[in-house]
Amino acid sequence: MQGESDRPTDAAAASPTAAATAAAVPDETPRDVDVELLDRAPRVAAAFATGVATGWRRPGARGTLPARRLVLPGVHQDVSRLAEFCSVTGGLLGDTVPATWLHVLTFPLQVRLMAAQDFPFPMLGMVHVGNRMTVHRPVRVHEELTLSVRAERLAPHRKGSTVDVVGEVRVADDLVWEGRSTYLVRGDTPPGAPAPVEEGAPATEPEPGRQLALWRLPADLGRSYARVAGDANPIHLSALSAKAFGFPRAIAHGMWTHARVLAAVQPRLPRRYTVSAAFAKPILLPSTVVLLTGAQDLGDLTVTDRKGSRTHVSMQVSPLG
Repeated sequence: MQGESDRPTDAAAASPTAAATAAAVPDETPRDVDVELLDRAPRVAAAFATGVATGWRRPGARGTLPARRLVLPGVHQDVSRLAEFCSVTGGLLGDTVPATWLHVLTFPLQVRLMAAQDFPFPMLGMVHVGNRMTVHRPVRVHEELTLSVRAERLAPHRKGSTVDVVGEVRVADDLVWEGRSTYLVRGDTPPGAPAPVEEGAPATEPEPGRQLALWRLPADLGRSYARVAGDANPIHLSALSAKAFGFPRAIAHGMWTHARVLAAVQPRLPRRYTVSAAFAKPILLPSTVVLLTGAQDLGDLTVTDRKGSRTHVSMQVSPLG
């Protein structure tokens, strides 16, 4: 599973089986799937190794997504690991947990699902281009959680195909968090899929952003985040391992940037909200980046290079009614 895209992307709304109607299907409507009940969190390293070893056998966009949901009940949060996560991402340890921490908890299930042989795409080469999280209510550190993950929305994209991996967190029967990670597979389009509609240029130029923060990111940031998040993709760990995948230096995790932005504005976040992130140019490590906010303050958040000429992540925060 490769890192963030080097250019912005626009995920198409149509699926290969219902291209004409998929755009009308709301995000909250999952497909009917079987349940695979887990008794422990998957080991990310082992699952990743399996995915890499079996990747060459995958049918690609000609295949179908797994018709099952992975479910892990009875999850107790590791406060020590949470504290380290907050330290690495600039947050403060409190009674409630960051939304991005819940993504970290579901990540091993995501890897397990994508590593399995019924997942149509090889993990190596998949690019994380977007993420959308909904916080239905704050989640407390002491609460026991049930995690679940499924895959849906195999769709054509101008560069290949996209697929969504959806995570959910429940406390008892209450859905408290949802996360949707969109991955791009380059050059592999579902057969018979209509060509995606290209988006036109915006009618007006966005207003210049107001700087909220400046961050100097060390060369070992990828390794620090990998230790607490479990995402040890080689492109994040060192210049040597990143060069094997075409990057001149290691790049920061997109989800680290996501978490760092939310930590910076945490005091002003609504109690219930949705946040979306589009990953654009990768952040080469070491680096200096700035956080900008648009005219709507927390409505629009952007991480750019120091000059403001290279966008790394664009985010939008919307309160839930």
